[in-house]
Amino acid sequence: MGKERVTVIDIARAAGVSKSTVSLVLQASPLVNEATRAKVNAAIRELGYVYNRGAANLRQSNAKSKIIGIVVNDLTNSFFAELAVGVDMVVQSAGYVQFLANTGESVDRQREVIASMREHGISGLILSPARGTEAADLKSLVASGIPVVNVVRQVAGAKVSSLVSDNHAGTREAVRHLAGLGHHRIAFLGGFPDTAVFHERLQGYRDALSDMDLAVHGELVISSAPSRAGGVAAIERALLLRERPTAAVCFNDAVAFGVCDGLRAHRLDPGEDFAVIGFDDVIEAQTAVPALTTISVDPQGMGRRAAQLLLKQINAGKADAEAIVSSVRLVVRQSCGAATDKRERLSLL
Repeated sequence: MGKERVTVIDIARAAGVSKSTVSLVLQASPLVNEATRAKVNAAIRELGYVYNRGAANLRQSNAKSKIIGIVVNDLTNSFFAELAVGVDMVVQSAGYVQFLANTGESVDRQREVIASMREHGISGLILSPARGTEAADLKSLVASGIPVVNVVRQVAGAKVSSLVSDNHAGTREAVRHLAGLGHHRIAFLGGFPDTAVFHERLQGYRDALSDMDLAVHGELVISSAPSRAGGVAAIERALLLRERPTAAVCFNDAVAFGVCDGLRAHRLDPGEDFAVIGFDDVIEAQTAVPALTTISVDPQGMGRRAAQLLLKQINAGKADAEAIVSSVRLVVRQSCGAATDKRERLSLL
């Protein structure tokens, strides 16, 4: 946070134009011809300049920005709504307000909303990165000294703080529990295979099968969108297998809810004919029918911890990167309680 910011004068010098011309470009004025506009925008990109809309007001009041940005990759997943609630609990009590944005897994949209938040003078950012985010995408944030905390997903090589759950331990515990109930063909359903979270959870699944002396069958690993619709699609594919699974560890709770929907569409009862375990423990997991057995991450708790970490860095005046892996636990409810005789019947269908 102690680094000097690029100014309009710097942009003007680099582009070979006047300060007033740069100001007109920043204001999207039609008075600037396209060639000059392109030259100025190229200098802006090269120097990493961010137009701070609130700077004048902040200087006049000698105040410090009290805005925290929170950018998530999928706000349709209730996990992120709960995480945002946890963030708000902490930042509100500290006198900050949060700006919330959804990227829908688009790196381009992520770039746009972060730039907009920087224009409004955010003091820090909590980010659940979109798929495909690279360290280079966060480089200008790091260079500016704005504290960043990545949640849920890490970005390899990014010099920012991160708070993630113990994905490997979670799925490992889930598989061991199902194996202890007598299941031998356990599927891993859902998730995008090009994310680190997917690979960590998949590795936990595979390691647990090995621990329990169970064979690892590639056809039982079925990826899909990490959503309710994705869960329906994944279980449809699993039920088409010649040797069906009798249980599934799902990438997250949203997928697990979809798996339960898909089972019911085939007149199979989750928790009786087929065991299902999710990952996250969103609020709906407790009230679902059957109540969902899941790996509890405590989404609101994760939001609170991320906000506390971010505020610590803001108050310290420096953004020293910290990497935190939070523990998880298995919460046993009704959706994993398949009876042995019904499992045997399902495997023969």
